[in-house]
Amino acid sequence: QVQLVESGGGLVQPGDSLRLSCAASGFALANYDVAWYRQAPGKEREGVACISSSEGSRYYADAVKGRFTETRDAAKNMNYLQMDDLKPEDTAIYFCAAQQWGCPRKPSFYMADSGFELRYKGQGTQVTVSG
Repeated sequence: QVQLVESGGGLVQPGDSLRLSCAASGFALANYDVAWYRQAPGKEREGVACISSSEGSRYYADAVKGRFTETRDAAKNMNYLQMDDLKPEDTAIYFCAAQQWGCPRKPSFYMADSGFELRYKGQGTQVTVSG
């Protein structure tokens, strides 16, 4: 069964850190470009990070540059999103997706109406930054 499952979300205070995990089953995650997306209530979907399958291309949204880092552990068939110095505006549901169109550096490619397919995606994990 092909599946992506995120974990690691939670309720934290501003300035705290979280590490989100994206576990794949039924396919090799390393064969895909893997992006992390987030969506807050009433807002458009936003791509926050991406690693290409070759790891030769990376993308980070301007809002998270310097604070978020995506890594891959091919042996465990997992990707991770380390989120440091979290801010209230980072509050959203975060999900990972396997895609096959690289990691473009333009935010518009990651928007829901871009027409670019998310081959596989997880259900998401809630991140709430408050306090």
